[in-house]
Amino acid sequence: MSESDGITGKVVAITGAGRGIGAATARLLAARGARLVLGSRAEEELAGVAHTIAVSGGEAAYRCTDVTRPEDLRALVDLAGQRFGRLDVLVNIAGVAINAPLGSGELADWNRMIDVNLRGVLHGIAAALPVFRARGSGQFITVASTAAYKWVPGQAVYAATKSAVRALCEVLRQELAPEGIRSTLVSPGFTDTDFISSTRDPDELAALTVRRDAIAMPPASVAETIAFAIAQPDSVDIGEILVRPTVQP
Repeated sequence: MSESDGITGKVVAITGAGRGIGAATARLLAARGARLVLGSRAEEELAGVAHTIAVSGGEAAYRCTDVTRPEDLRALVDLAGQRFGRLDVLVNIAGVAINAPLGSGELADWNRMIDVNLRGVLHGIAAALPVFRARGSGQFITVASTAAYKWVPGQAVYAATKSAVRALCEVLRQELAPEGIRSTLVSPGFTDTDFISSTRDPDELAALTVRRDAIAMPPASVAETIAFAIAQPDSVDIGEILVRPTVQP
């Protein structure tokens, strides 16, 4: 059995696909035979990922997508149908982390994390679920964080959004299992991306950067985990996966 089995030919839409874990996932799945529909706010980055896939012999469509806008997620799902005739998997990766103590009172930052990390996932579910139900199959894969399991100072709102997503995806799994629709939560630990760049406090950002450079795992490790979940047969639903650097407590 080849490593492509279970992935080849599947149509996979990915949010947050312009960089980091999203881009790594897109490249890996394309190499294993999936057809990709890529969404992100940055068109130039998306075009670069799609071009890399195309020159390697893969297939990828893309459109600018802001997950805080329900209509953008509907358009991304529609693009899958227009370009490839169906949608098999929606991978919700888009997210934002703005680390700061609650005492800083940055209400706009709190709302931004809620809008992207939680509402963005809900918008993806709302867009793809009718398509999956019409086909009688489909898979949601949602990237959360180990912050959904371990809460530390400076990450109160971020951890709250990821904890909410964890609960959401487990209930989604239970509700949709009888319909043959799967839901998998992938929660990465510290990953070598620019995800921490939204942190405003210079001391906090410096500390996070040092920690990232010391222990972070590559985005490809998370991509491999996502591919593992997608490759499972329709009769197998991987509920939750935590993946983190070995040295991360």
